Order: sequence, then structure tokens, then C-alpha cells
Amino acid sequence: MPTVPLVPTVRRRRLGSMLRRLRNDAGMSLDAAAAAMAWDSGKLSRIENAKAHIRPQSIPPLLKEYSVTDPEVVTALEGLAKDASKKGWWQTYSGVVAPAYADYISLESDAESIRIYAPLLIPGLLQTAAYARETIAANAITRTPQEVTALAEVRLARQAVLSQPERPLKLWAVIDEAVLHRRFSDRPQIMCHQLQRLLDASGVPGITIQVMPLDATPHPGGAGAFDLVSFPAPMPTVVQFENLRGTSYVEGTDDVKLYEDAFGQIVAAALPVSDSLALINRMKEGIPT
Repeated sequence: MPTVPLVPTVRRRRLGSMLRRLRNDAGMSLDAAAAAMAWDSGKLSRIENAKAHIRPQSIPPLLKEYSVTDPEVVTALEGLAKDASKKGWWQTYSGVVAPAYADYISLESDAESIRIYAPLLIPGLLQTAAYARETIAANAITRTPQEVTALAEVRLARQAVLSQPERPLKLWAVIDEAVLHRRFSDRPQIMCHQLQRLLDASGVPGITIQVMPLDATPHPGGAGAFDLVSFPAPMPTVVQFENLRGTSYVEGTDDVKLYEDAFGQIVAAALPVSDSLALINRMKEGIPT
């Protein structure tokens, strides 16, 4: 029976890219590093390209060849190697959760903080059940009602990262004002409850919500929505995009810095937190119920 190729997951790509960067920083060629581990170069190449596993116990000796002995770095990469194929609660929904979406949920569960620019929808981590279901139904145009329900359940289950007892996720969301003006004409209470959810969430430590006003000066958010997903050191930040075709990622250091700088400019162009919450509250009070 032919071997089934290993599907590169985001976790494996993060691990592979870190190992490649450390090897390059050490000035070692692929052949030299593989020879030092008594591997063939193809094996190391596959590990770096997320097409092969690396055992956690192989991490310390490999890093030693790169003169990396920082316990924090070694422990982090050992943990990533161990968890590269780890299954989470979302595997229960494997029939409706696409592999790229599952990768994002796993990243979200590992993350220390997430910064989001949301020009089209309330971020999933802040949605109510009714808002989630209605917006998923509108966008998942090829899904059955049962699949829409399952995807809404997944979106709500993801929100547990905000209240987990150990290291709750820090969230900073900048939401375009236009998103708050949208209405569910036959059920205005959906948006009313959603706006209240934003107000309630803003009181949770570690959650920051800003509104990008309609009259804001031009800013980099005009290029579209993105998430900056950050992890405990030394793991690098990942940028995530969503569109009708699914989820895409940017992981290169220079590209990530570009988006970090862009988010800083977006934050500066948005209303301050207090003004943002005051606007959300006024809009909520103005919705007929």
C-alpha cells in the first residue's frame, strides 16, 4: 500500500519554519545539519517543509547542533513537536470543519493574544449564538441547515479561550462602524443583543474593543480583514485571512511585521475605547425592539 503523504498543518509549518530559521542562523547547510544528526538530507528537508514528523526527543540534540541551548526555546519546540498532530474538541465536527479552519482553531487554542481588524462582521470570538447562525447561513451558501447549525456551535465553542482558567486569551478587536449599522430587518433584537454582547465583553480583563468610525482617515485596513495570532515566546506570530474559499496564512517575519505595523495604524485611526463603547451603547439604544 502506498504511503499517504503527510498533510502540512499550520503547527507543523510553524515548527518547520522555526527549525529552518535556527539552522540558517547557525550558518549550517541542510546537508551538514542532517549529517550531524545521522539523517539523510531529505528527512530534514521534509521536516522543515512540514511534510514529515520530528519526534520531540529529537529536538534538543538538533538544536544543540545549531548552538541553541535556551531552555525556553527548546521547551517550546518540544511542545510544538509533541502537539503537531494533537486532536482537539473540534475534531468532533470534522465533517463540517475544513482542515484550514481546524488549523486556525488549534492556533487559537495555543495563542497568547489575537489582534483582529474586522471590517465586515463582528469577530467570531465576540458573536452571540443568533448572530453567528445568521451570518454563517448567509456566507456558507453551499451548506445544509444542519451544517450551518454545527458551524455555529463550533464558533461559540471557540469562545471558551477567552475565559479559560489558565492563561485566558487576550483579544484586541477593531470593528468597522458599518458592521454595527447592519440590521436583521425581521428580528432587530439579534443586533441589539449582539451590541450588548460587545459591551459586556469590553468589561472582561484582556479584551479591548474599538470602533473604526465611518469618517476615519484612510488607513491600512482598507486592504481587508486580518487576524494577528501571537504565541508565548519564542514562537512567531501568524497572520490569518478568511474569504469565501477558506483560510490563508502569512508566517514570514517581514510580512508579519508589515501587518503588525498596519494594525498599529488601524488602532490609531479608530475611536478610543471609551468613545467606541459609548457609540456602541447609543446604537444599541437606537434599535427598536
